[in-house]
Amino acid sequence: MADPARARKLAKRISQIVASAIEHEVKDPRLNSVTITDTKITADLHDATVYYTVLGESLDAEPDFAGAAAALESARGVLRTKVGQGTGVRYTPTLAFVADSIPDDARRIEELLAKAREADAEVARRSAGAQHAGEPDPYKAPRVDEDDEDFVEEETRG
Repeated sequence: MADPARARKLAKRISQIVASAIEHEVKDPRLNSVTITDTKITADLHDATVYYTVLGESLDAEPDFAGAAAALESARGVLRTKVGQGTGVRYTPTLAFVADSIPDDARRIEELLAKAREADAEVARRSAGAQHAGEPDPYKAPRVDEDDEDFVEEETRG
């Protein structure tokens, strides 16, 4: 078991090395729009999971996740060699590449927030001229029985 702080530092260093190697050394055009978002490493420092996202060529274009996954799979050995050279650890961790779901989750949350804003606006629009239901004073006044009034009057006279 490695120190958790050491594992975090190694994971961050692996992210930097892999991102740099993808940008400068691996010549696969399918990796031009790949961004490394995070890396997690096991406690024994033997396996690293590298999370990535793929950007489209334009805002309207759909990203090529399959092509990026195939390119990362084919470059896995080169990238692992670069990680081994750049980290200097005794055992170079194996690399696994996983598409990051954060952009999709963020897009889904934005859609849900937009729906909530629309619903709030609809409620505000409907309640603009609304009046409260019931009486103006919703609290019950204490009951006064006629017998109690007679009793109070007798005590004050007596």
